[in-house]
Amino acid sequence: MEALYLLIPLSVGLVFAALWLFFRASDAGQFDDLVGPALRILQDDDRPPPPAN
Repeated sequence: MEALYLLIPLSVGLVFAALWLFFRASDAGQFDDLVGPALRILQDDDRPPPPAN
């Protein structure tokens, strides 16, 4: 029973820390464009440019 007095506040603190980190990353723009870089790799064209005349 005494362990609960330590574990419950620690778990609540851990949850609040995780939420704070998530919202801080979200406000900083970490999750703005998750699809763009993946599509840019697929659309990459490695053909050499045409010769100049």
